[in-house]
Amino acid sequence: MPAQMVYAHSYAIDTATSTARVVVPAAALLIIALSWARVAGDRRQSEFFVLVLLASLGAVLLSGASDLLVLAVAYLLATIPLYGLAGWARDSNGAEAALKLYLMGALTGVVMLAGVTLLYAGAGATRYDEMLPGLPAAPRGLVAVGVVTLLAGLLFKAGAVPVHFWVPDAVQGSTTGAAALLTTVPKIGALIAAYRVLTVVPADSHWPVLLAIVAAATMTLGNLAAFTQTVPQRLLAYSTISQVGYLLMAVAVAGDTGRALPALLLYLTGYAVTNIGAFAVVAALPGRRTLDDYQALARRQPWLTAALVICLLGLVGTPPTAVFVGKLTVFSAAWDGGMGWLVVLAAANTVASLFYYLRWLRPAFTGRAGHFTTEQDRTRPATVVAVATAAVTVALGAAAGPLIDAVSNGVTVSAP
Repeated sequence: MPAQMVYAHSYAIDTATSTARVVVPAAALLIIALSWARVAGDRRQSEFFVLVLLASLGAVLLSGASDLLVLAVAYLLATIPLYGLAGWARDSNGAEAALKLYLMGALTGVVMLAGVTLLYAGAGATRYDEMLPGLPAAPRGLVAVGVVTLLAGLLFKAGAVPVHFWVPDAVQGSTTGAAALLTTVPKIGALIAAYRVLTVVPADSHWPVLLAIVAAATMTLGNLAAFTQTVPQRLLAYSTISQVGYLLMAVAVAGDTGRALPALLLYLTGYAVTNIGAFAVVAALPGRRTLDDYQALARRQPWLTAALVICLLGLVGTPPTAVFVGKLTVFSAAWDGGMGWLVVLAAANTVASLFYYLRWLRPAFTGRAGHFTTEQDRTRPATVVAVATAAVTVALGAAAGPLIDAVSNGVTVSAP
């Protein structure tokens, strides 16, 4: 769609923003639906809905921010509600999750504001279109430090190394719905925001190499740590860390190739649907606390098992799922951008990730059925979400050609 700048050139309405405006609300609605069994009837039910909507609004604002001050405000709006969501259950696990998330968020928020200050000092402006001519003349060291500190906040939102420590504990300690939001919605806003701001930063500040190293470390650490996990929530937490590594590959080649942003948007869309589907399966089976508890699930819950298979293999990047299309386009964009070594490493990580996803699937088709009581009526919304998202991720993968053409023909980033 044609790019448009609004609010005194501080906010962009373009294909990237429009994608976030569709995917984020859809993800929020799916998360509310899968959370229904846990939230409905609770005296803090309205608080959960409000926090989800505020966090989603912050992600949309992040995706279109074209001014450093708007970026900082959007970061706060997208972050503060997450503290409440993590501790919404008001139990010991939720309190620990909220505290760890708050401490890391507060630290990276302050560091990010320092980056905003440094980039403003170097460019003499906060609007991206005004920063574009000012940054090349600024001292390289100042710009480099400003970029690193600014990215600290956005990488925290995405759950990337080295500010990923909060992800496993926050995901495990939160309710399943809150965990699904923590690992999905913030990534959309943060990664689009990072792509947008980096298009105005000179490449001679070496940020592409920095992001490539961060991407490599993130995908590798996430996969290695997931190998030994026995709790579904923690496995999905480390899975989401590894997925950020793949997504950062597109951000690392921002401006080097016209295929990077379409690839990023496609991957984000596919990942959001698939990840929510995996969490929906967990929400539909609240009594199964470990991977071994999923024994013989295929005999008792065939539809949920089918959804779990599709979503987990989808996260690997198995055709014809949406994540497969996203990974393929991201890998192609990174290769075109001169990051061949990163593509090879990402391919190796993709193959390695198959191990821990199959560790979850193996019990579902083997062993004896455990004695689990499930409130079928209350968990039915989560089951519907799981099956629906599994179907959508396959449909998006099958419709990859038209989707790629539509995004590629209309994609623009309104920074300059």
